[in-house]
Amino acid sequence: MSEALINLAEAAGLLPVWEDVDGGAHAVAPDTLRAALAALDLPAETARDIADSRERLRAEADRDFVTGDVGTPIDIAAGRGRLTLESGAVRDIAAGEALVIDEPGYHRIEAGGRCVTLAIAPKEAPGVAALTGRLRGWGLSAQLYSLRGARAAGFGDFAALADLAVAAGARGADALAISPVHALFLADPARFSPYSPSSRDFLNPLFADPGIGDEPDGDTLVDWPAASAARVARLRAAYAAFDGDPAFEAFVAAGGAPLRGHALFEALHAHFHAQGSAGGWQVWPDAFHDPESAEVARFAADHANDIRFHLFLQWRAALGLSDAQAAARGAGMAIGLVADLAVGIDPGGSHAWSRRGELLHGLTLGAPPDAFQAAGQGWGITGLSPTALARSGYEPFLRTLRAALAHAGGLRVDHALGLGRLWVIPEGARPLDGVYLRQPIDDLLRLLVLEADRARAIVIGEDLGVVPPGFRDRLAARHLLGMRVLPFERTDEGGFTDPRGWSPVAAAMTSTHDLTPFAGWWRGIDLDWREALGAEADTPEQRRADRARFWQRATVSAGVTGPPPAPDAPAPAVDAAIGLVARADCELALVALEDLVGLEQAPNLPGTIDEHPNWRRRLPSPPSALFADGAVARRLAMLAKERPA
Repeated sequence: MSEALINLAEAAGLLPVWEDVDGGAHAVAPDTLRAALAALDLPAETARDIADSRERLRAEADRDFVTGDVGTPIDIAAGRGRLTLESGAVRDIAAGEALVIDEPGYHRIEAGGRCVTLAIAPKEAPGVAALTGRLRGWGLSAQLYSLRGARAAGFGDFAALADLAVAAGARGADALAISPVHALFLADPARFSPYSPSSRDFLNPLFADPGIGDEPDGDTLVDWPAASAARVARLRAAYAAFDGDPAFEAFVAAGGAPLRGHALFEALHAHFHAQGSAGGWQVWPDAFHDPESAEVARFAADHANDIRFHLFLQWRAALGLSDAQAAARGAGMAIGLVADLAVGIDPGGSHAWSRRGELLHGLTLGAPPDAFQAAGQGWGITGLSPTALARSGYEPFLRTLRAALAHAGGLRVDHALGLGRLWVIPEGARPLDGVYLRQPIDDLLRLLVLEADRARAIVIGEDLGVVPPGFRDRLAARHLLGMRVLPFERTDEGGFTDPRGWSPVAAAMTSTHDLTPFAGWWRGIDLDWREALGAEADTPEQRRADRARFWQRATVSAGVTGPPPAPDAPAPAVDAAIGLVARADCELALVALEDLVGLEQAPNLPGTIDEHPNWRRRLPSPPSALFADGAVARRLAMLAKERPA
């Protein structure tokens, strides 16, 4: 491999050598480096290409968008000029002055013919205490589609979410974390994974409550094609009855070109999907690949009402989510909804079609081989390009953050490790043949803190997996909460650690959407699934030993008494698990509804598509009935007692 290629790769943020979970070093293939560099708009096929790309990187190093911290000197290499704060205050700055700004916000410096934006972040994001007035809070987490509300529906929606928020708030909960509500593909309901969105900047309109008509109540598993068809029929009826509203027009005007572009994509996708073109924009006729083409303009003119329908859907969805957050706050929740930001975007979706230059075109995200996935993982999604972010003043990242925080009091960042580095895989390559791409972590963390501060919202970063050294400390220094998930908090000998020693700057959790709920873990349901799939799993003897270790920890730290329950009687173990999480030193405790109710099956089983009913399981009843159950009421009372309002 040429030294020039390696130097360019390192300058662009690529790691030519990566380390596996056992500490072994692996050199990245030259073809992988060239493909990743091409996705960053840095060609490297020839020596001339490499030299030109290096020069381009050097030329772009002097940026017109700079981040910094309150009270910390900022060096922007500007001469004598003028500083205009976001508040409107103006002052002159001297050449070479070590600039210190004590006001968070987006400020502007004009000097030497340049205009530089300064994004100045507070030292840290708001914490639970800042929002609740207490050191420790608690809440629930829910898969939105799984909910049942007061009205019959094929899947949970924002109306059912409001019902749950009211019920949880009445019992003292501070927060309600939900699965992602990003826009998917309305015309193709078979693509229902909430973590493979078409766009993270807009909402899934299926969660909007049409307000008129009826639809069948769903079974224990969501039938997405049938349930989606019923919901879309109701939404179309609501649109047919819609005779305009100034609030709708204001919403469309505020959304601007990005909102109109998304609605245009949805109309085009529905049009070509009806003609049998399954997939994303790549399978459309070539003339429609360019959003600015004459053919796309003619389509927009000929299908103006279809586009307006999709604008209407976004408006109704935004109203529904806003109402759910208002219901949560009205019920006494100091935080309310905690939104979930997926790590990436479907390369065939709305964002990739309308703003392709913002993304890592030609690369998909995933993970290198580890102890659980020996072949590595390819997620089939792509992400924001760090070079495009720098060139655009981070506008795509800010737009996505603001959309996620628009109707929430908190944000969970999926795969927060991606704020530091992403494993990127050239299209068509094996996950093993990927490369780590460093992200501008300091800039991203500052902007995340600044936007959270402006929204008065907490931030939770999913810091699970192979965590780079020092990463959790960097999150904690910004008061970005990590995740401490009960089954993962182990000693070197395999025992369960004392939750009273878990990091305060974190959210304690019983489980996640990718884990079997605790009752299922106690029974060994996860072992059964892995055996059925031919995947490596613990032996029954190992699980028996783990149950004994857990019960020993629960006896010491949660005050449980008596012998451990039998594998087929997990209710006391679920009580103990929730009791441990409730006692954690973490400033926030989140209990999954599946654990609160004592369910046994996971919402999602990673690595499966058809083998397991991912993103389809529903709760057995509405919150009024769920919370009236004796075991559920007992667990809610335990949370309220251990983490009092």
